[in-house]
Amino acid sequence: MDRIKDKMNNLRIEADEAHAKVEELKLKVKTLEEDNMTKTHELKSLTHKNQVLEEQVDKLDKDVTEYKKTQHESAQHGTHNETLQRRLQLLEEEAESADKNLRETNEKYVVTADRLSEWMLTSKHRLRQTDVKAGHFERKVQALENARDQVETRYEEMAKKYADVQKELEEFTKGLDQI
Repeated sequence: MDRIKDKMNNLRIEADEAHAKVEELKLKVKTLEEDNMTKTHELKSLTHKNQVLEEQVDKLDKDVTEYKKTQHESAQHGTHNETLQRRLQLLEEEAESADKNLRETNEKYVVTADRLSEWMLTSKHRLRQTDVKAGHFERKVQALENARDQVETRYEEMAKKYADVQKELEEFTKGLDQI
């Protein structure tokens, strides 16, 4: 009889321990779900920023295409045209570089999304690694935004210089016509 009571007591102790373990695991699951939700929101935010940057790169590509067309039409203007062509090439290289960085960032975001899914099944250590990667990507996005701002600034400068050169060309042409 004592033996049965001991077994019953042992079973109660094991049941209490199991219940405590279940509660602890529920808390961990809730914490991990909250962290996952936060990471999902961050990922959506970064994806949106990425889309905005892609749209801006597309706009820059269209601008570059327009400048190529304009440059082709004014090929007869000699030295001024060569200068504009060199400037246009610099803008194209900068746009290609920004586009390349954007593609690399997109690929890294895809990899991060895959790792985030795996992270749900792994330990807290993977969560810390994902935090580090998210910070890295935010810095990348910031760097791309800075690069984009520089490209836009150069674009504005080039547009102004192009207008000035066009004006000089028109004045030069008028001067030639008067001669």
